[in-house]
Amino acid sequence: MGFATHGWPQLDRFAAQLAITIVAMTIIREADVIASVADALQYISYYHTPDFIRAMGRAYAVEQSPSARDAIAQILTNSRMCAEGHRPICQDTGIVVVFVKVGMGVSWDARLDLESMINEGVRRAYLNPENKLRASIVADPAFKRGNTKDNTPAVIHTEMVTGDHVEITVAAKGGGSENKSLFAMLNPSDSVADWVLDMVPEMGAGWCPPGMLGVGIGGSAEKAMLLAKKSLMEPIDIADLIARGPKSPLEELRLEIYRRVNALGIGAQGLGGLTTVLDVKILDYPTHAASLPVAVIPNCAATRHIHFTLDGSGPAVLTPPDLDLWPKVQWTADAGARRVALDGLTQNDIATWKPGERLLLSGKLLTGRDAAHKRICALLEAGKPLPDGLDFTGRVIYYVGPVDPVGTEVVGPAGPTTANRMDRFTDTMLGKSGLLAMVGKAERGPETVASIARHRSAYLIAVGGAAFLVSNAIRGSRVVAFPELGMEAVYEFDVKDMPVTVAVSASGESVHETGPKQWAGKFAGIPVNVE
Repeated sequence: MGFATHGWPQLDRFAAQLAITIVAMTIIREADVIASVADALQYISYYHTPDFIRAMGRAYAVEQSPSARDAIAQILTNSRMCAEGHRPICQDTGIVVVFVKVGMGVSWDARLDLESMINEGVRRAYLNPENKLRASIVADPAFKRGNTKDNTPAVIHTEMVTGDHVEITVAAKGGGSENKSLFAMLNPSDSVADWVLDMVPEMGAGWCPPGMLGVGIGGSAEKAMLLAKKSLMEPIDIADLIARGPKSPLEELRLEIYRRVNALGIGAQGLGGLTTVLDVKILDYPTHAASLPVAVIPNCAATRHIHFTLDGSGPAVLTPPDLDLWPKVQWTADAGARRVALDGLTQNDIATWKPGERLLLSGKLLTGRDAAHKRICALLEAGKPLPDGLDFTGRVIYYVGPVDPVGTEVVGPAGPTTANRMDRFTDTMLGKSGLLAMVGKAERGPETVASIARHRSAYLIAVGGAAFLVSNAIRGSRVVAFPELGMEAVYEFDVKDMPVTVAVSASGESVHETGPKQWAGKFAGIPVNVE
């Protein structure tokens, strides 16, 4: 076909059609991706999703366990405080996980690749001086574990799909809940529900219940884990499912696991109660005839995720939730709580604390996490002195890595970290440092409970998911040792009426053992009409 026969008009028409196609193609700008990811991470650091607020409000309304009800009240009060004050719900502001669906009709106006754009958004979000988020990511994970200082890189999952826009789901997953993820290759004839029920008690309370369970079934090993994580991005809708009834075998399985897990009586923070999970989400995928891969991943009481779409019109617009969504719950200290002076505390004082008793701590409190404990115990076991100014004699340690302060704060949100990571160090600390007691979250292992009893010590818990509320009790803060460890340095906090619960008494009684046993079997379902 020559131009002499058909003439230039055909070429003109082709060029015009091509121009129309190019003009109509969605162009996604680099700046919009970066700004949207940064805004999303700031947003989810201080706003719970409306579905979570409603579900937690229902759990509070029906809870009968005093300890669990107090913990849920702290979580709800903390949630509203963070929404109003734009400060992190939890001191662990998470590892960033991003799911991206890129429409194949999209064109890019960008110098960076997509992964670099997302990581630049993460960097800007975590270094935002108005609400600086805690940098928790360490590189060279098996060896040096050096903090990357800006919480990059994110874990990014990208799909190419039909369409002319980009869908992005941004999540910030706390280490306490992520560490409780489990996977198994079951036999095809095995019960998924039975396996999950066996696993949930093994998770303990380190994932800060009540929250959600994400379950992935099928595919391959890595696919099942990915399905479980993706399922946690879906809204909490178990009340709707109960109201209308299940319409598929997967929905029946959701309800079965939901009811059976709550019947375990683990309850809020593992203290015993009616609600352990607010919802159970399940995604599945075809698998090999010889296989049944199953994964379960919990999402804690600081569940954080948001979904947005970029269509070329600019960065995502994220609308704040209406503050009227929050139930009228305002935590106040239990009138019967015992006030404890930390300065001058003795073993005789500790011996009077009762399992499950609520205390209000005032005075000087040292802090320490994994990295600090490793250094301290190496010195103690070698018979070497601790750094100048660091003395645990007659002191209490708080397992915490706080967020940096902003404005007039002395410290940022400072909720507890999972205590059983310190179990390997506890007997040395109690036997050689002069330490009297510990504050953290979740249960201790049996050997550690025995060590606590042997040393006539005690273990107290603060509420995971109430970090901003807890930080309001901290009136002073200074670094005492290992400043190079950043948030894992040893601080000294000056606290006033910091709320805690006696989890392991000097006699070795653990409420994480007795509480769930007391409430096992008492769950009868959350009424769907409770708001």
